[in-house]
Amino acid sequence: MLQELDPNEPKDFDFIIGDWQVKHRRLKDILNGSDEWIEFEGKSSTVKTLGGLGNVEDNLLHMPSESIRAKAIRSYNGKSKEWSIWWLDGRNPMTMDTPVVGRFVDGIGHFFADETYNGLAVKVRFIWDSTTPEKPTWQQAFSKDNGETWEVNWQMEFSRVE
Repeated sequence: MLQELDPNEPKDFDFIIGDWQVKHRRLKDILNGSDEWIEFEGKSSTVKTLGGLGNVEDNLLHMPSESIRAKAIRSYNGKSKEWSIWWLDGRNPMTMDTPVVGRFVDGIGHFFADETYNGLAVKVRFIWDSTTPEKPTWQQAFSKDNGETWEVNWQMEFSRVE
């Protein structure tokens, strides 16, 4: 595998490189005031790409109704010092989600996008927390009011596979 690293490669996502067991917690009914969560297991494996200026995360999610495959694709823009993150769901392999864009400060990354969810315009927020690198977390939230309030609808806790 070709892997000559760029001398300016960012280290922000180095914590997630490797193989992981993942505990998922997803809100059952998003943007309808629900507080019922669905929990399920998954696996994740992430490798660097683009000479270290990107990475690809391969996911297997064992949802209650089915197991699905998905990918997160991340790339770094050295000029803006921001990451873009795309999501590709194996159930809809011809469409990638609008990328969330953002950066890390002190081990916590905030990423945002404007998207449509079930016909409703929403802001999307991802928060990656790598302050405990052996147990990183991720969460997704949506806002119907342009970021005034947020509803967290998906949480992931990672445990490294030795």
